Amino acid sequence: MKEDYYVYNPDTDNYERVHISWKKKIKKIAARLFLGGSFGIVCFIAFFIIFGSPSEKRLRQENSRLISQYKVISNQLDEALQVMNDIKQRDDNLYRVVFMADPIPDEVRNADYSKTNRYAQLMDMVNTDLVVNTTKKIDLLRRQIYVQSRSFDELVELCKNHDDMLQCIPAIQPISNKDLKKTASGYGTRIDPIYGTKRFHAGMDFSANIGTEVYVTGNGRIASAKWESQYGNCIVVDHGYGYKTRYAHLSKIKVRQGQTVKRGEVIGLVGNTGKSTGPHLHYEVMVKGKIANPVNYYFMDLTPEEYDRMIQMAENHGKIMD
Repeated sequence: MKEDYYVYNPDTDNYERVHISWKKKIKKIAARLFLGGSFGIVCFIAFFIIFGSPSEKRLRQENSRLISQYKVISNQLDEALQVMNDIKQRDDNLYRVVFMADPIPDEVRNADYSKTNRYAQLMDMVNTDLVVNTTKKIDLLRRQIYVQSRSFDELVELCKNHDDMLQCIPAIQPISNKDLKKTASGYGTRIDPIYGTKRFHAGMDFSANIGTEVYVTGNGRIASAKWESQYGNCIVVDHGYGYKTRYAHLSKIKVRQGQTVKRGEVIGLVGNTGKSTGPHLHYEVMVKGKIANPVNYYFMDLTPEEYDRMIQMAENHGKIMD
């Protein structure tokens, strides 16, 4: 079946009939459909590029909400870390001071994972900086909570042993010296009695007659009781809790190594042994392996007025006796 239509021919000045076959008609329809379909596809793609698909739109909305939540969490973590810092300051400067415990080093509290690849899997995420920084804050807060929890556990144990600790801390003078007249020289830089040069004097010297009783200044265990070349007859007492005391230049040792002693118990007699220029007792206090000024450890033996006088006398820069 054919469909006819007329086309004007200027050469003949007449309308001439044109016959169209079905094949041409089908091709024409197919071409129109192709052009229409192509135009529709282009419009469809342009629409999604400009407006996006419903699923992409939902994903963008969810991503926006996640970013907002991350920012909120990050701010909350900053506040929590500030609270932890306040707790840390109170712990180091109050609680641990009361129980004479060392503060926890900052490198322990603030240890992080900067030297590991813990955050490598987050580096290819959208908003990497926000995600990684928030994750680091979470790790830091977790670490600080753990360390602070361990610190409180330690303080609880110290609290349980507080009464025992008070009995063990050196707290009296090592000889009977109520009038303080036996105080010879104190802690600090002094003139060496033998060499005549300045040197650091690690304890306090108490002048007394040979045979004067020497008292242990806190409960503890005899760590050593023997002759030492510089100190002569010497006793070292381990009081626990990081405290030790030394009693040197004795004429007689009245305890043995390993023996348990209580504050005020006689452990030896004043002498003039070892590197000494006269009868006296050389007394030292060591706290966690470091030499401390003994003048700070007579608080159970002196009134405030006597304590002030002791400090003044201990500042004497005259010659020491050992």
